[in-house]
Amino acid sequence: MSPALPLPKYHQIYLVLREQLQDGGFKDGLPGELALAQQFGVARVTVRKALGQLAAEGLIDRRPGRGTTPRQRSQAPAESQRTELTGLLENIVSMGLRTAVKVIDCDLIPASDEVAQALVIEPGSVVQKAVRVRSTREGPLSQITTHVPAELAQGFGRRELARQPILLLLEQSGVRIGRAVQAISARLADATVARHLDVQVGSALLAVTRLIYDDQDRPVQWLHGLYRPDRYQYQMQLSRVGSIDAKLWVSTELSAQFH
Repeated sequence: MSPALPLPKYHQIYLVLREQLQDGGFKDGLPGELALAQQFGVARVTVRKALGQLAAEGLIDRRPGRGTTPRQRSQAPAESQRTELTGLLENIVSMGLRTAVKVIDCDLIPASDEVAQALVIEPGSVVQKAVRVRSTREGPLSQITTHVPAELAQGFGRRELARQPILLLLEQSGVRIGRAVQAISARLADATVARHLDVQVGSALLAVTRLIYDDQDRPVQWLHGLYRPDRYQYQMQLSRVGSIDAKLWVSTELSAQFH
């Protein structure tokens, strides 16, 4: 266990075991509490708390006298919520339509230097900032923060954002969506995000930054998304193209899997 990480030891163990379970490990059952405590160099009570969290999430079965075994999760719900699409924007809209949303904040504010640079507007220009939490039946999935130039957001506010994906609202306002540029990285949850996503402070999250352009190549939306990695996966299918001495990997299909 790393003392440098801002995570309780039990949560570090939980993350390690969860990843091994998701990779198909422990088919013959998990080691006992004592063996795990020795493996991770912690007290048994710490291991017990990590196992309790895995059990609460339905990832393992703990039965006295029979040990701890991985739980076979039903494949039907995951398949029913798997969306295979031909493009990033269709993916975004589809996920928006298939999840519930709670609007945490929606205000008109002056654009910071960072926001202004992304949207190619003057610093201090008015933008709509919205913070939303998306959820599935399993619980919170993501926290999304968007910035949109105020003149493009005149037709929608808190009520509309709670009902429809923002891309559809932009299109209803007359914006013709063109392309998107997206970057994916990682971030640790701070206290506010941890509360919204029902995770521990310091938990690793999938961080997405996405800039949406209209068909005139004008930036119309800047988005920052934080996703629980245990409930969301972003997948790309890659193909090799080019001549034999200069082949490249390119993405030919996008999909999202969330539960």
